[in-house]
Amino acid sequence: MKELTKAEEQVMHFIWKLETAFLKDIVDEFPEPKPAYTTISTVIRVLVKKKFVGYKAYGKTHEYFPVVTKDDYFRLHFKGVVKNFFSGSVSNFTSFFTNDENMNLTELEQIKKMIEQKISELKEKNG
Repeated sequence: MKELTKAEEQVMHFIWKLETAFLKDIVDEFPEPKPAYTTISTVIRVLVKKKFVGYKAYGKTHEYFPVVTKDDYFRLHFKGVVKNFFSGSVSNFTSFFTNDENMNLTELEQIKKMIEQKISELKEKNG
């Protein structure tokens, strides 16, 4: 799966949100000043070529839908961030966030609970 540019990612967020959309629907999601239809159309054509977006044709009109889920893209993107910025180590990534001054106790407890739940699931599965 290929990386997306910022513009492609922005359009994908709107398509994921809308689930199915015509070009007009996607342009309508943008804040003012809205980009030109031709600009968004070009980005969508690239997304189709990259196999992130599919479409149904109704004559000359196309209804677009995501082919790649938001979760799948995030997983790929996350792995790239860990690889590029944390030497491929999830522990280094976690350490970076737990040392963040902006993390509060509630957030850390939520993360701890998720990790403990995952450990429990893996123990049951591999038990």
